[in-house]
Amino acid sequence: MAEIKCTKCGAPIGFEPGDRFVKCGYCDTQLYIDRSGAGFFYIMPYFLDRSGAEGTFKRWAAAPERAKDLDRLAQVTNIRQQYFPVYLFKRTVNGQEKVMLEPARSTTLPGLHSLKVPAGDIKVFDQNYKVDVELLKPDMDMTAYLPRLPGEPKEQALVYFPIWAVSYKFSGRDYDAVIDGSSGEVFAADYPGRSSAPYFALAAAAFIVFFIEGFLTLLAGCGLLAAVVTLPVVFVAAYTIVRRF
Repeated sequence: MAEIKCTKCGAPIGFEPGDRFVKCGYCDTQLYIDRSGAGFFYIMPYFLDRSGAEGTFKRWAAAPERAKDLDRLAQVTNIRQQYFPVYLFKRTVNGQEKVMLEPARSTTLPGLHSLKVPAGDIKVFDQNYKVDVELLKPDMDMTAYLPRLPGEPKEQALVYFPIWAVSYKFSGRDYDAVIDGSSGEVFAADYPGRSSAPYFALAAAAFIVFFIEGFLTLLAGCGLLAAVVTLPVVFVAAYTIVRRF
């Protein structure tokens, strides 16, 4: 059995090869063990409950860049609480302390590569912190990030971020989104977007028609009258596109 010292009280802690999480028998602090050593095991509390997460998803789905009526027509098929693991690196860079975060678990969601830790919000995961939410296990080693980190190391730890994982269906396709349970920020690698093709088609058609009418005005003086008729048509077409797309 190998042995490390508790990073909080200094007491010896025995562990078996392959163990990733251990608890100090003296102060009950939980530690994360990586090949680079042992570090604190932090966790962030949820500031967004289920109804708050559902409201956040609705507001995100109603944004102009999402598909029309996505907020009304998207069928949420599953919404669940999870804790996502990230590595926290505190380093001294050019005389200043910098905090960097990197995912500890494989993910394709771009937002989970740029999470931020609000000052004072992380808690040491010890016997005082009870969790009844699924903890996603790390599948990436902390050592993979060390060679490219700048500065001198001060602290490295595992931090569990609270997230709401949302699965929904729209127009026969399944999508996923993740809501930061602390800040309410939404991350989605793929989502139904609003089509811009009808707007470009209308703009191109209007340009061609007005160009021809301007040309007729120069030649025969009748293009201006035609433009008076064209303008309401373009307005109605634009209004219809906005309503439908």
